Amino acid sequence: MMKMEYETMKIDRLIGILSILLQEEKTTAPELAEKFEVSRRTISRDIEDLCKAGIPIRTVQGIGGGISIMDGYRMDRTILTSKDMQMILAGLRSLDSVSKSSYYSTLMEKIRAGSSKFISGRDSVLIDLSSWYRDSLTPKIETIQDAIEDRHMVSFRYYSPSGESKRTAEPYFLVFRWSSWYLWGWCTDRKDYRLFKLNRMDEVKETSDTFLCRNAPMPDLSAEKIFPGGIRVKALFSNDMKWRLIEEFGPHCFTETKDGRLLFTADYTDMENLVTWLMTFGAKAEVLEPEEARDILRKNAEETLKIYKEDETDGV
Repeated sequence: MMKMEYETMKIDRLIGILSILLQEEKTTAPELAEKFEVSRRTISRDIEDLCKAGIPIRTVQGIGGGISIMDGYRMDRTILTSKDMQMILAGLRSLDSVSKSSYYSTLMEKIRAGSSKFISGRDSVLIDLSSWYRDSLTPKIETIQDAIEDRHMVSFRYYSPSGESKRTAEPYFLVFRWSSWYLWGWCTDRKDYRLFKLNRMDEVKETSDTFLCRNAPMPDLSAEKIFPGGIRVKALFSNDMKWRLIEEFGPHCFTETKDGRLLFTADYTDMENLVTWLMTFGAKAEVLEPEEARDILRKNAEETLKIYKEDETDGV
């Protein structure tokens, strides 16, 4: 068995043992050994590791003895309350939604089995991170996860508004943000840290090339950093588009005019994305500013109309 697999099994077992000790007054090494299908010697080493981690565990030999958390310890025995467990399980389910393996579901069952007294009622928080692109995203996520653990470079073809290119990067973090998955890594081409959108990545491969782990900073995921603005947008929307504006920008992004239309104002960071977004509203949006966006939309509308007029002529 590989060392990584052994360590993973050990961590799972330590979580299970701790959850049992938190809910029960006392247990025994034979009971734990039977439950986790390991030797008593392995359980003894696990208890030692939990003690080293700062959990004050008491072991008493002989009749009436057993393993327990020391009396008077400040950690509340009900630290894994129903709400806490629901949050833990919700987080595990969210990871399981983008994983082809059974690792997270197996871990959920282990925690459930050791914490049944703390879980009541049905699951109240459901998180699915897979999106519509699960079939294409999951292999990329798992490849990048493996590369991060192995400290291997990843290679991929990347598609951006400026064109497509072949990239190689040192992978450091998988990020779920703004309803999309990203890779945060050191781009060998740009000689800097970059945030790559997984949906724009193709042919993602873990290479055999290793890298020395840099002191990589956490990515700045603030909206101000990623979407710095710079393009002041002013547009009028029909009232029946209120739900979309609220969903995407919040209830304070517009004011209602006398004729019932919605005057929308915001800062945008990219003209191409702005125009693409506005075009999804069709005739239900009228751009007032910037003039460049009005010109692009007018040109797009004329070209689209020309295509459909040609279709009508062909059909006559």
